[in-house]
Amino acid sequence: MEYTIKKVAQISGVSARTLRYYDQIGLLSPARINSSGYRIYGEKEIDKLQQILFYRSLDMKLEDIEKIISQPHFQIEEALRSHYEELLKKRAQLDQLLTTVAKSLQHHKGEIQMNSSDKFEGFKRQKVEENERKYGHEIRTKYGEEAINDSNQKWLNLSEQEFEEMQKIEDEMFEALVKLVHSKDLVSEEAQVVFEKHKKWLMFSWPNYSAEAHKGLAEMYVADERFSKYYNEKAGQPVVGLLKEVIQKYAH
Repeated sequence: MEYTIKKVAQISGVSARTLRYYDQIGLLSPARINSSGYRIYGEKEIDKLQQILFYRSLDMKLEDIEKIISQPHFQIEEALRSHYEELLKKRAQLDQLLTTVAKSLQHHKGEIQMNSSDKFEGFKRQKVEENERKYGHEIRTKYGEEAINDSNQKWLNLSEQEFEEMQKIEDEMFEALVKLVHSKDLVSEEAQVVFEKHKKWLMFSWPNYSAEAHKGLAEMYVADERFSKYYNEKAGQPVVGLLKEVIQKYAH
């Protein structure tokens, strides 16, 4: 079966303008152009568009999607299985948030009692799932399943006060790091503050401190652009390399 661009837009919810843009960047080209100059799509292109929308629902960039679906060994069945697993994870996150909202309503009606930790349980679990989705493979490969599971559990058990303290310490670490950018003096008070604050921040989720693990994490910050982007954007300037130097110097 064949579809005009207008029909594809109707059945998919993707505008014709977006479909033309996908063609322009080489992400999704029509099967052919008819004698009247109209783009014509077949079932193969419809399946490909479905994959694009699945990946877009995971907030993936178009250039990254193109790299995946253009690979010679790309298999739709395998991709669908992966999407299914991701959607199950998202459903679990939504279920947890819905449970938190429902309990909060009961709490405000006086039907049940809810402590501070319970109020933030859904949000904390959502954050854990987000981190797992972004960095889970790398950190589990590097530190092992047990260590990461213990770390996640410790983070989930944080009280509201501990969570606020964790955020405060991270902010203080960034303040000291920005100051250090100007001097770049690794034996300064600012450098020591950066290290101590970063270490203390880690211990809100790490079951035990390891200098080698701390150094390894610093290496990952520099090597993985996702970590680098987080630190550099939070500081408003490139700082991840300097942070690595500080950790390498003071972690013993």
